[in-house]
Amino acid sequence: MRKQGMPVLTEMAVRKILVLFGSQTGTAEDTADRIGREAKRLHFQCKVEALDGYSVANLIHEPLVVFVCATTGQGEPPDNMKNFWRFLFRKNLLATSLCQMDYAVLGLGDSSYPKFNYIAKKLHKRILQLGGNPIMPVALGDDQHDLGPDAVIDPWLLNLWEKILALYPLPSGLNIIGPDIVLPPKFTFQFLEEDSGPFQQEEVTREAPSELHPFAARMVSNQRVTAESHFQDVRLIEFDITGSGMEYTAGDVVMIQPQNAYEEVQLFCDLLRLDPDKHFVLRPTESDTSLPAFLPQPCSVRHLVSHYLDISCVPRRSFFELLSYFSPNELEREKLRELSSARGQEDLYAYCNRPRRTMLEVLYDFPHTTCAIPCNYLFDLIPRIRPRAFSIASSMLALPNRIEILLAVVQYKTRLSKPRRGLCSSWLASLDPQNGAVRVPLWVKKGGMKFPADPDSPAIMIGPGTGVAPFRAAIQERVAQGKKGNFLFFGCRQRSKDFYCQAEWEELMRKGLLTLFTAFSRDQEDKVYVQHRIRENKKLVWDLVSQGNTYIYLAGNAKQMPEAVADALKFVFQSEGGLSASEAEEYFAALDRTHHFQAETWS
Repeated sequence: MRKQGMPVLTEMAVRKILVLFGSQTGTAEDTADRIGREAKRLHFQCKVEALDGYSVANLIHEPLVVFVCATTGQGEPPDNMKNFWRFLFRKNLLATSLCQMDYAVLGLGDSSYPKFNYIAKKLHKRILQLGGNPIMPVALGDDQHDLGPDAVIDPWLLNLWEKILALYPLPSGLNIIGPDIVLPPKFTFQFLEEDSGPFQQEEVTREAPSELHPFAARMVSNQRVTAESHFQDVRLIEFDITGSGMEYTAGDVVMIQPQNAYEEVQLFCDLLRLDPDKHFVLRPTESDTSLPAFLPQPCSVRHLVSHYLDISCVPRRSFFELLSYFSPNELEREKLRELSSARGQEDLYAYCNRPRRTMLEVLYDFPHTTCAIPCNYLFDLIPRIRPRAFSIASSMLALPNRIEILLAVVQYKTRLSKPRRGLCSSWLASLDPQNGAVRVPLWVKKGGMKFPADPDSPAIMIGPGTGVAPFRAAIQERVAQGKKGNFLFFGCRQRSKDFYCQAEWEELMRKGLLTLFTAFSRDQEDKVYVQHRIRENKKLVWDLVSQGNTYIYLAGNAKQMPEAVADALKFVFQSEGGLSASEAEEYFAALDRTHHFQAETWS
């Protein structure tokens, strides 16, 4: 696939490879790190960076780049590649901009979504348009495969290195670093003596709150909004953001940085024989490696484990591979090697992914290995805790200096005896502002949904379950602005158990400021969902949509619901609008294109 006439690199030239990733949940970053490790074993100078952390203007000088990118939501780029994405699609870039670059694109997606690996496909095509030389066809990793994206990644990488070594051969006298040798860690710990003097305080910043500088918001209230007898614990949580300078509008999201539970931090330190009260500074192994941006220097072991290391995540294959190097116990070492091998992926899935076994539980299962882990490798073994995004469920016009969220506490059973818990939701649910001041690090980010500025534009909002959160914000905002034409389709299981914000909706209906349609799926023999209510109210829906200035919004769980709602809307277009099936499809696509239909769903 590479263009003819491109020179093979001479032995004297520097063998450089750049690995750039766009990652939302950490899978693309983990895969990029894996490619970086494999590159080092082949004696490449290698840098692994997030796409938005890289100075994109330098791309024209890069000889060899591997892009690893996820696709999020409805075909969106991950947050840490959005600036790069905008730059890459600028109209004024020349068709020869990247003609000196050899490249390959590895995509990570989920084939249950309509825009499967959309970003990877589009990126591959765009770099080709700018003159890049593809070494390989684009790889399309799929979460839905029994073995996950590795089913595609493993053979693709073998092929990739074969092609790269043909173009950039090993210099004479050098051999590939074998799998029996562990690569050096990213950082080394330098522990400080107890009497090493006062630690430097973190600088107080006046910048707008962000991931690097979150605002410590006071939790005002933490109220359960489902009946005690209901299986699902859902909270309405309010934060005070006075003095933060943060502003938001309906559709925006609040990012929250969670932390590990005290007992789990203690167990981790006991298993690894770490003193939680020890302080250290980090030193990068390679001079061009940046220190972790989210850690103070110096730092205590307790702070590192509580706030940074994601010990409750489900570990990836790379974790088992690295862990095997440290094992002094032959049985444990063999098991770890097997779980990290290509042939052991079904066993790994059964042991780890299916039961959602956490990193801490795995460490507990391999005690001889765990107590032998050198602390210098903690950053190579364990990813950092990622912030969680929540739709803001309030409006500044109704509640100045406040942010409210509607939070479903994640808890479920697998074959493991201990219930599985979501890190962030369990942590937030455990906080009680009535027992003393509680502060939570957060910041605000623009959301994907935009509500109409025109006061005469009606809004049809479809929000089953906690999907109603952004619509509570929108309705509060629109009512405060005097906007009529607020239509809400809300669904839950039972009127008496999980009808969130019932009193609020009923009050707005009494005042004529809201039209509400409810679907309580378990309150009668036949299950009724929001899509059924849309079909029942087809005349009203069509009358609104056919005006041309109506906006339709959908939020909630991404399983079957979005497709069922889309089908219900197309049914309305056919039965009330007289459109054929293909015309209804096109009409729906046009609403999507012009942002008159907007969806925000999550899995």
